[in-house]
Amino acid sequence: MKLSISNLSKTYPNGIQALKNVSLEIPTGMFGLLGPNGAGKSTLMRTIATLQEADEGEIQMDEINVLEQKDDVRKLLGYLPQEFGIYPKVSAEDMLNHIAVLKGITKAKERKEVVDALMNQTNLYDVRKKNLGGFSGGMKQRFGIAQALIGNPKLIIVDEPTAGLDPTERNRFLNLLSEIGENVIVILSTHIVDDVRDLCSNMAIIDQGQVILKGEPQELIDKLKGKIWQKTIERQELENVQAEFNVISTRLFAGKTIIHIYSESEPDSSFKSVEVDLQDLYFSRLTGASNGVS
Repeated sequence: MKLSISNLSKTYPNGIQALKNVSLEIPTGMFGLLGPNGAGKSTLMRTIATLQEADEGEIQMDEINVLEQKDDVRKLLGYLPQEFGIYPKVSAEDMLNHIAVLKGITKAKERKEVVDALMNQTNLYDVRKKNLGGFSGGMKQRFGIAQALIGNPKLIIVDEPTAGLDPTERNRFLNLLSEIGENVIVILSTHIVDDVRDLCSNMAIIDQGQVILKGEPQELIDKLKGKIWQKTIERQELENVQAEFNVISTRLFAGKTIIHIYSESEPDSSFKSVEVDLQDLYFSRLTGASNGVS
């Protein structure tokens, strides 16, 4: 299965153009949509999920026209939005049963098998009788994935799924996504670079409503080899360094500032070449430093 997005655009009534001629080919597997908050990721996800209209463009999922055949899409879709409501006084098991009925699983025996399997898959079986209002953030996210998986969807969309999770819950959640993404399309929309690095074989970076880079993460990283340089400076030196070099990122360490810059060749002997990672790729494109690398 493949999802094809062609020249998709969306402008809101307040004049904000959230999507500008977005085109992407998304194959089976984990696909990372990376970008800062406000980049247009959620708008794109909601449009694919048939929750809002586009102004222009097309989305095709194999033979299905996503923008016109919404009911057909919804039969194949599992969706975990950035924020989703729960009924705090309803147990996880009862809520999944209710959602299963809404998705057409009306036979009690079949529904119990589906719900039990999903609760086991998301490691929630032992708390299936617990009210959702008593769930931790990570448990709620895993419940969100459980409800998204009802009906064996072929397309799963998860929007900022690990934001606010502690490291243990984040790892548990990412492992779950990785298992799910072997045979279906899973679109992981996030601003967290590590989530894409750890999971996705294909990715795109979106900023200000536009796709500014797309491809396989390692291939894109390889193109930056030998072009990212590091130096440790005093904090008060930063402004002068930024005026002279293409600084793509900074971080404080032990009271000093570590900078990464983009340069085709060694800036000077005070810099050292570093092994490029996905974070360098991400920041170099957001700052425009490596726009010549495609």
